[in-house]
Amino acid sequence: TGTLTEDGLDLWGIQRVENESFVAPELGVGEEGLMNTAFVACMATCHSLTKIEGEYSGDPLDIKMFAATGWILEEPTEEETALHNPLMPTVVRPPKQTVRNDSQNASCEIGIVRQFPFSSALQRMSVVVRRLGEKHMEAFLKGAPEVVASLCKPQSVPQSFTETLESYTRQGFRVIALAHRQLESKLSWHKVQTLSRDLIETNMEFLGLIIMQNKIKQETAGVLTELQKADIRTLMVTGDNMLTAISVARDCGMVRPHENVIIADAVPPKDSHPACITWRYMDNPARTARGSQTAHINMEEDMYHFAVNGRAFAVITEHFPQLIQKLALRSTVFARMSPDQKTQLVEILQGIDYIVGMCGDGANDCGALKRAHSGISLSELEASVASPFTSSVSNISCVPNLVREGRAALITSFCVFKFMALYSIIQYISVILLYWILSNLGDFQFLFIDLVIILIIAFTMSLNPAWKELVRQRPPSSLISGPLLCSVLTQILNCLAFQVLAFYLVQQQSWYETWTPQSDACNISRSSFSESPNRTNSHDHKNIRNYENTSLFYVSSFQYLAVAIVFSKGKPFRQPSYKNWSLMLSCLGLYCFLFFIMLYPISAIDNFLEIVCIPYDWRVTLVVIIAANAVASFMLEILIVDIILWRFVFREGQGANGPRESSSGDTPQAVNDSWGALFLSRLFCRRNKPPKVLYRQLALELQECADWPPKPSIVTYASDPQSHISATL
Repeated sequence: TGTLTEDGLDLWGIQRVENESFVAPELGVGEEGLMNTAFVACMATCHSLTKIEGEYSGDPLDIKMFAATGWILEEPTEEETALHNPLMPTVVRPPKQTVRNDSQNASCEIGIVRQFPFSSALQRMSVVVRRLGEKHMEAFLKGAPEVVASLCKPQSVPQSFTETLESYTRQGFRVIALAHRQLESKLSWHKVQTLSRDLIETNMEFLGLIIMQNKIKQETAGVLTELQKADIRTLMVTGDNMLTAISVARDCGMVRPHENVIIADAVPPKDSHPACITWRYMDNPARTARGSQTAHINMEEDMYHFAVNGRAFAVITEHFPQLIQKLALRSTVFARMSPDQKTQLVEILQGIDYIVGMCGDGANDCGALKRAHSGISLSELEASVASPFTSSVSNISCVPNLVREGRAALITSFCVFKFMALYSIIQYISVILLYWILSNLGDFQFLFIDLVIILIIAFTMSLNPAWKELVRQRPPSSLISGPLLCSVLTQILNCLAFQVLAFYLVQQQSWYETWTPQSDACNISRSSFSESPNRTNSHDHKNIRNYENTSLFYVSSFQYLAVAIVFSKGKPFRQPSYKNWSLMLSCLGLYCFLFFIMLYPISAIDNFLEIVCIPYDWRVTLVVIIAANAVASFMLEILIVDIILWRFVFREGQGANGPRESSSGDTPQAVNDSWGALFLSRLFCRRNKPPKVLYRQLALELQECADWPPKPSIVTYASDPQSHISATL
């Protein structure tokens, strides 16, 4: 939940055990009446804070908790550490104005003798401290309420502990429990340094609960809504309490008000009893508010989400392997998850063919960030080392940006690849046709095409920025996907057809003859040319100069530009090509130059490119062929590839959550599209073709399963995974 809620949590209150009372924040935890309690001493010492340039540095929760005490942290200086020994403790003390005299101030000073850092696997941390002037040491413990309570003496834990904890976590509060114990007086300073934490963290006295208010970050709800509209599934994987996580999930929109939450509470085998899963349905606030008329749960009408904690996740993974993928498909909240379990969850999601992205801001997220396809660190601390991406802002607003930029980069790579493929094929077609008459493209023609056209276009066509919105449509994931292959093949056939057309038509012209240096086709067709600009007395041994070569050079040069513009697609993954000014200016300049040298030949340029003078009427004919070629390229790409093949045949009608059923209120356009999709799917033999990815196959299976999701008051035993035995929750 740390990625969804504010880093600076508000200390909302303290539930103290001494008198079962609740201290509201307006009373102040720094009041004299609370100053000498073990509760405040635990808050002031049980943390991992340090001072850097006068500012507290460490976990935001520790910073907020320590600041609420009003105490002062004093770390040993380098001189003190060198003068005494490395065991010079960190000291915390209350501010001087809160005590009555110096002797009381001295007795309130507490030295932190040893620290056991917070462990995500253990879900707790502890410290050993000594008050100034006292002979015995004390141990303070802070962590998850369930864990802390299990380490305390049973008689010190209030009977209302479970109800109190549940009441706060249901409201979305983040709850931390505190405990302490006095250590034996015989324990020396040096002996404490060698003790294991298991010997320290036992037989504790329960102190109470700290209630922290989780405020949803301003950007969270909007980002999650944007991801849901794009059919990108979002999960919460946290170390927080289950009820707190569910409350945050509802507040930020991951679980909508009308949707049900099913808690999978798994218990490991014990004695002769096998492992079992109890399916508990959480009270739906929206349903409860509407009254008893909606008490009956209709899973066909309402969506549902599973919620799993770390203990249940471990049991299900070990004893219910046939259920883990089904739960991963429909689970939204994973609470009390250890770092290894987070990594394991990422691997399970990848095992059902999900592309997994992970956001994290702590050291306990490093494994999952490294294992995910795309890991995003929201902090510049430990998580940024393991994550390939580090966000400059500490919220999830970077996720849609990363997805949009990633899709744009992928489409750009495909566009450049297709352009380079077409460039090679277009040039290959020209060379093959010229070989038919024992000719070829000239050296400077090759040079002009490669350096002036291809190099400039290939660079500038990759500069389209990402589309401003995140769309539901997915880009092709492979170079050999249907739409990409059809796009390339149709453009190849189109270019082949128009080059063959130009090659054939030029030979059918009345002025056509085998070109020689004495040929003057320009003066035959148009008297305005007083002399041929290509007159030369030298004989062309390589047969480069001829009418077929000139015609194909002009047509192929414009084909490179046409396919570059056609392949430089904009919406829905990139900005339109007209916003790519470098590409537009490059294409415009090349178009103007090519049209100019074709319609108004310049002798120096013609000689350099080894092209011959052709009649003006044929030049106009070439303009018509070039224009028809460009129109055909656009029509083939937009009409056949984008609309027909991509929209109807090769599209995937299911999202990240499985198949999407069509609603009863489909528009006439949607109905026509569905009929078109049905016809083309049958035409291309894709009707009833099973999904390729595993999570869609699982979704289809679960739709046909009458026993899924499990009904309320059902217990599933590991001994017979298919049978459900009713039990009263």
